[in-house]
Amino acid sequence: MTQPIKQSRRVLLEEFLAAHPQDAFARYGLAMECANQGDAAAAIENFEKLLAENPNYVAGYFQYGQLLARLSRTADAKRTLSEGIQAARRSGDQHAGSEMEAALAQLPGS
Repeated sequence: MTQPIKQSRRVLLEEFLAAHPQDAFARYGLAMECANQGDAAAAIENFEKLLAENPNYVAGYFQYGQLLARLSRTADAKRTLSEGIQAARRSGDQHAGSEMEAALAQLPGS
């Protein structure tokens, strides 16, 4: 008896997004999965698409800003976190805004 091949989370998210390209939660999940796998280029592509299509997806800014900081793209990280702070204010998410302010303050040159 053969066992079915277990698909990776990334493949499942990619397949789901092919059928539901506007699903923000799935796009965020795929960006995070790519980042966790060390595929920075794919993570960046998915975070960019997520935030272009969903400018108030606050968690996306925080995670994307952290990824950019880890990649030593400090100016891009600062821009992303600043945009995220504005998105958090628009949506009334004070906790996320405070977390991004703290992350921004820790970046070099802040």
